[in-house]
Amino acid sequence: MRKATLLIECEDGPGLVHGVTGALFRASLNVTSNHEFVDAESRRFFMRTEFCGSFEDARLAEEVRGALPPGAVVKLPGAEPHRVVVLVSHEHHCLADLLVRHAFGELPARIEAVIGNHDSLRGLAEKFDVPFHFQPAGGLSREEHEAGILSILEPIRPGYLVLAKYMRILSAPFVARWPGGIINIHHSFLPAFAGARPYQQAFRRGVKVIGATAHFVTDALDEGPIIEQEVLPVDHSHTPESLAQAGRDVEQMTLARALRLVFEHRVFLCRNRTIIFD
Repeated sequence: MRKATLLIECEDGPGLVHGVTGALFRASLNVTSNHEFVDAESRRFFMRTEFCGSFEDARLAEEVRGALPPGAVVKLPGAEPHRVVVLVSHEHHCLADLLVRHAFGELPARIEAVIGNHDSLRGLAEKFDVPFHFQPAGGLSREEHEAGILSILEPIRPGYLVLAKYMRILSAPFVARWPGGIINIHHSFLPAFAGARPYQQAFRRGVKVIGATAHFVTDALDEGPIIEQEVLPVDHSHTPESLAQAGRDVEQMTLARALRLVFEHRVFLCRNRTIIFD
């Protein structure tokens, strides 16, 4: 008996759910959870099905594909944990949260390494027995710096890169190597408070909520599909320092939740939006 997840994306049409569940029934498989959605604008059908039983991956995928329109995408993700590399700069809070979750088996992935463009977080990573690679950017072009990162990533072959407060912009060719595989966290209000000292700006403006957004990275800066957003209420009693602390708390929570959704195969991409089955 195996537990598995079936992921489907195809052109919408009648009888799709019946076709998929019928294929699973004929294979004597038991459906334990099922979600589906049709995007009206694109006429795309999305389905996530958890099931259990005995089956052969290739044969089952072929059976399911036969019940769907031509060009349907059918995936049966393996049970192996995702291989992840975390990119960081100076700030420790998101990395620390991920390392703790990883150490206690709360992250459905394996952190293979941490890469920093500063060396200040080496000790933190090594406390959790995670290799740290220092790839400085000073005096280098973006292409030279990224070439150094790629030389570290090549033998690791990660499925995902997580930008845990990595304060550098990645080039379009670099991003294209991991389509839908780079996840970033940033303040949701930063577009309104761009530049230096964003929490000081937010304090002076008297904001009533602060938040964070986790999103997929594309070649358009901070415009990739959104995975998760969280907010916290604040008021006039908050100082710039307490706003910054609250911001760090909500960033940790938002990034961890977004990674869980992605690593559990609950996120589908639909143009520049996400379909999420939670």
